[in-house]
Amino acid sequence: MEPKAKQRGKRKENVGIVVSNKMDKTVAVEVTRKMRHPRYQKVFERTKKYYAHDESDSLAIGQKVRIVETRPLSKLKRWRVVEAI
Repeated sequence: MEPKAKQRGKRKENVGIVVSNKMDKTVAVEVTRKMRHPRYQKVFERTKKYYAHDESDSLAIGQKVRIVETRPLSKLKRWRVVEAI
């Protein structure tokens, strides 16, 4: 029988910076990724904010963290903090 993690498939991972920690067991993480424009080939940055579950509630603003996709935990929370980098 296969391990459980293998059956669920690969989960998405992102690395970002904590921009808010005022919520209870939740942090807002800003993830920046670089893209290339399809026509003009200029490289630019796109930024997106994710709400992630932080069980220890110990992260500070400005910390770099790794988040992983998980089941819906609330209306907006679909990510979980794996580690502080």
